[in-house]
Order: sequence, then C-alpha cells, then structure tokens
Amino acid sequence: MKNISLFFISILLIFSACTPKTGDKMAAKKDQATVPASTGPKIPMPEGNFRASAPTPGPAPKIQVGKSETMKLENGLTVIVVPNHKLPKIAFRLFVDYTPVLEEDAAGYVEMMGDLLLKGTKARTKDQINEEIDFMGANLFSNENGVAGACLSKYADKFLAIMSDVALNPTFPAEELEKVKLRKENALETEKTEAGAMVEKASAVMRYGKGHPYGELPSEKTIPNIKLEQIQKHYQTYFKPNIAYLVVVGDITKEKAEKYAKQYFGKWAAGEVPVQQLGLPRPPEKTQIDFVHKAGAVQSMINITYPIELQPGTPDIIPARLLNTILGGYYRSRVNGNLREGHGWTYGARTSLSSDKLIGYFSANASVRTVVTDSAVLEFMNELNRIRTEKVSPKELQLVKNVLTGQFSQSLEEPGTIAEFALTTARFGLPADYFEKYLQNLQNVTADEVMLMARKYIRPDRAHIVIVGNKDSGIPEKMKQFSPDAKINFIDAYGNAVKENSVPLPPDMTAEKVIQDYLTAINASKLADIKDLTIVGKLKFRGPEFETKSWQQGGAKIATEMSMNNQVVSKRVYDGTTGSELGMGGATRTLGGKDLEDLKEQALFCKEATYLASTYKLSLKSIEDVNGSNAYAIEVIRPDGKKSMDFYDMKSSLKVREVTYEASQKGETTEITTDFGDYKPVQGVLFPYTTTVSGLMPAPMKGTITEIKANFGIDPAKFKL
Repeated sequence: MKNISLFFISILLIFSACTPKTGDKMAAKKDQATVPASTGPKIPMPEGNFRASAPTPGPAPKIQVGKSETMKLENGLTVIVVPNHKLPKIAFRLFVDYTPVLEEDAAGYVEMMGDLLLKGTKARTKDQINEEIDFMGANLFSNENGVAGACLSKYADKFLAIMSDVALNPTFPAEELEKVKLRKENALETEKTEAGAMVEKASAVMRYGKGHPYGELPSEKTIPNIKLEQIQKHYQTYFKPNIAYLVVVGDITKEKAEKYAKQYFGKWAAGEVPVQQLGLPRPPEKTQIDFVHKAGAVQSMINITYPIELQPGTPDIIPARLLNTILGGYYRSRVNGNLREGHGWTYGARTSLSSDKLIGYFSANASVRTVVTDSAVLEFMNELNRIRTEKVSPKELQLVKNVLTGQFSQSLEEPGTIAEFALTTARFGLPADYFEKYLQNLQNVTADEVMLMARKYIRPDRAHIVIVGNKDSGIPEKMKQFSPDAKINFIDAYGNAVKENSVPLPPDMTAEKVIQDYLTAINASKLADIKDLTIVGKLKFRGPEFETKSWQQGGAKIATEMSMNNQVVSKRVYDGTTGSELGMGGATRTLGGKDLEDLKEQALFCKEATYLASTYKLSLKSIEDVNGSNAYAIEVIRPDGKKSMDFYDMKSSLKVREVTYEASQKGETTEITTDFGDYKPVQGVLFPYTTTVSGLMPAPMKGTITEIKANFGIDPAKFKL
C-alpha cells in the first residue's frame, strides 16, 4: 500500500512549518542630544543596603470600578448600565439566566440553539446580519444564554436593532441546523483520538454523573436525534425577559440606555419559566481510579477531580482563589514547580477551583510521559495533602497576593470585565462595592484562612483520578496504590464501563503474520509491476480545500506538492539521495534527520512490504476496537527509532488506522491519527482512496484521492526543486 498517511501528513507539516518569516531588524543610529535638567519633582532615592531584603508591601491599591446603575422594565428585564466615556464604544450583553436542562438522548440541542440564533430572523437572513454587522465594524456573538457584542457609540441604534432582532425573532432555519450538526459530528470525530478531549469528557461524566446537565455529553448517538422542534420549544420556554439581564457598558448615559432598552426590548413578553429540580453531585466516598484506554499512547493525561459546593460571591471565593493560585493557578505554583520544574515530567501542571451557581469543581491536571504516570499522580497527591497540613509561609502568601493583584488590575482594562462584574453583582446579590473592595479583602486573607479553605475544598481522599493512557503499558496495575480497594474502573471517554476485550489474541498470531495477511489482502505481489505512480487528491479543512499531488518512481524517488487555487504553497522532493523542501515565499532548505527518513519511507510504494525484510521492529500488542470493528494493534519501530501504532482489521486484514507521534518545539508529543478507507485496485494492488487525519489541526482533515495513475512515466524534472 502506498504510504497515504505520510503523503497527507508530510504535506500538512510542510504547510504549517512554512509560515512567512519576519524581515531582518533594521538598526538605526540616533544622534545623542543634550538633555536639559529636569524641572519635575525630585524623586527620593533609597539609601543603605536596600537590596538586602524585599520591600515592605504597601496598602492594597485603590481600585475605581465603573459605577453601575440598575433598573427594571415592566416586563421584568433587568438593565445594568456602566458608563465609561474613555472611548466612543459601547458593549451590550443580553444574558438569560435559566437553570440548565437535561437533554437526555438529544444532548447538544441547547448549545445548537445558541449557535442558530445568529443564522436568521423574520426580517434578516444570516448573510444580511453578517453584512450589516461588518459594515459597522461591530461584532455580535450568541450562545445558549443569549447574545452579546460591541459597536461604536454612533452605531448603537442600528446595532441594537439587529441584536434585538436576533434575540427576539430567530427563525432557526432547518438547513442551518443540519450544518451545525455536521460541524459537531466532525468535531466529535476529531475528539475520539484527542487525549485532552477524552479526559475532559470522562472527567465531566465521572464528576457530575449522567443524570446532571453538566455530566451530559453530545455524542455521535445523540446528535442525529436533535430535532428543530426541540430547539424551538427550548427557546420559547426559557427565553423570557423576567429572568434576563441587559448589561450596557461604555460611552452611554443611564437615560439613553433606558431609552434603548425600552425601545428594543420593552415589547418582549414575560412568561413563567420552569425551574429544574436537579440533584446535587457528590464526590466519591473514597478515591477511585477511572481509566480510559488510548491504544499506542506515549503520554498520559491525568485529571484529579470532584465536585465542590462553591457559589460565586460567597465569602469563601477570595481565599479559595488565593489557595488555588498557590497550589496550581499560575506558573510558579506548587504543582507546576514540582512536576515541571522539579522533575521535568510535563510541560505544565495546573489546578482549578471553579465556582458555579449550581455546583463547582476542583481539578488538578497534567500531561506526562507514560512511564512516569504513577509518579506524577503521587506528587500531585503529595502537594494536595501538603497544602492541607502545612501552613503557607508569609513570603509565598504575599507573592501570590501580588500576582492576583496584578491580574485583577490588568483585567480592568477590558470593558467586558466591568460588564461581568456588574452582571455577577446583580445575579448573586453582592454588595455594590464588592469588586472595589476586592483587592483590600484579598490582602486581608491570612495563612490560617488558606489552610481552612484547603481542608474544606482539597479532598484527595474523595477524588476521581481520571487517566487517559495506554493500558498495555502497565499503568493500571501501578495506579492501584491510589485506590483504597485496589480497583481500576475501565471506562470510555463518555464514562461508560468498558469490559476487557472478549476477543483474545489467537495464540498462533504474530505481528509478522498480521503483516503478511495484509500484504495478501492488498495483492502486494503485483507491486513488482508498478514502475511509477502519480497520485492526485484533495485535502479538506474546515474551510479551505487544498489540491495535493505526488509522483513516485521506482519506490526510491518522490515529489509531493500542495496548492490552493492553482498556486503551489509547498513542495518536497527526494531524488533517491537528498531531500529538499520549498515553502511559501520561495524559501528552500535541505532536509535531514527524521524529515529525510520520512521522505525515504514515503517514496516506497508500500512501506509495509519492507517490514518483514528490513530492520523494522514489530510487536503485536492487542486487539482494539477501531470504528466498531476489532483490529490487531501492532507497534512499529522504524530503524531510526520512530514509533507508530498500526491497526489491521481482523476480518478484511486491511490497514484501517495508523497513529504516529510528532514532537513539538515545546517538547510535547502530538499524536496524529490517520484512518483509511475506500480501498480500490490500481494495477491489481489495493490502495485506500480516503483518509481522515486527526490531531494535527483543531478539526479533522479529510483526504480524498481523486486519481492514481500507474506506469504513465514521470518527467525527471519533477524530482528537482
């Protein structure tokens, strides 16, 4: 089989690597002028050995948060106005504050309702909305809780006419729903093989349970069940002014804002809104290990998590945030200092202590190398226990207070922050000066209060330790030490219990036999009849479509090319001896190392045909489910040490998946999954005509071969840049 995965992936790597470079910096000499003596105030200079100790912390800075004014319309809409005349700009946010609902077998429809708000109204099409917003240089967004945006103050009238139309008169076009569903299905396809998405989903289900809205997950089973009627009913039931807030921040007066609110939202009809009666998720009675298997994974995603009762605006919020920042909320935190700086196991370790109106959560997470998974969990647990038992030092406490002070002060530069403050104050009934006194209250937090928060919210003895990794690496056995009953719960990314594969490896099956069966299935004996191949294809991202071409000769030379709109954007060639690359802007470079080995391998008509007669190392690892069918999983180690996991369908013997690993400049490993399908014969040999590449970009990339020509002859110039 032609190495289709390298064909597409190498082209993508060229494209991502060949970004335009900045020009050389220009150095300019400036004439030195005589600076006149300053006539300003004299600044006192410190005396003595002032560098011997840190300066004494001063009082908390006085923060001037914009004053908000609140009013209610007759229909119950709460209007919050925060005047700020520094810039001729106004931000608007309409927030509908309803209780999350259970979506059951149609999980995902509430989020889709939010997406569809902007897709058309009774008076405007989607394109008209976009054109009018763009003309004003404004922006407008929507989600399941409403709409928000900003514009120049001179366009406020026109902007609100569109914003209110979107919020009050959506038509939810059926054709747009199908597009949204398709995008979601594509995203879910990518997430199947992304460890980060897998651990996030599994953690949500284990933390909250499937009977809570926060534990419900859209899936390939629920998306097809979503109907337009559900979306329309949800909107009609919950989008009511009497549970909504209109927040206005910027170059506007209270009187003008009230006039706008009445003009554009005053006729919005109030109505009774049901309140969902939801159970309160609880942490497990004792720590449990929840393991999601990811075949071939070379890293483990760790998340130690559980629900907590922490509502915004409560007295615990400020000391709890201080606690979390010390533990894992910034770069110099304890867990990052331990796992990253101390041991070098991860690029970053973090913790979160999240508040929520219904139920919050704690999370401690990192991505680590497989071999140190248990060690990393042990160090996480050590830090969680240490902050509960050892009082934080005055120096560390003040350092983190300074960090939070800087973050808070910097956030005030964004108008959206003031809007969020005003909304939070109104929603949770906070004192009017809550945020003005925030820094003062932060500075007043003591080490004793931090320990009190730690003992209240940090519970390593009642946590879900969620791991996404390779179970065949021996991790599950090592993780038993963290479970009081030495039990491991094997689950999938959706929290469903997974039984051990009931299909055992046949005792006489070997990796070599799997490869031989594959070569027989594709009729590899006919490869000798192929002298050259010309392959033409298309590569589809979310938006753009690229044209791809490759030329191979004798299994020893190759040229690959990617273009858009008939313009070549990247090219690689291997002439049998050297490899070169041409990128955007005409820059060329000679390839070596792994890049050159990739090209050599790609030049082969069928790299698998060389597995048995070369220094490749093969190991049959397990039987795995690949898109609903059992497949043999084989670890392949190339002569230069590069690893991959290949999967061969047990029934057809065809190769259905390949997982390769690419190291980033940050030292992280990216797993790239390529699925193969639609095998067709060329010169008697079966080649896959479709590929789906996941992990390299945010969305899956669909590769389609439109033509493969064999033995048509290739101009030797193709193998020269």
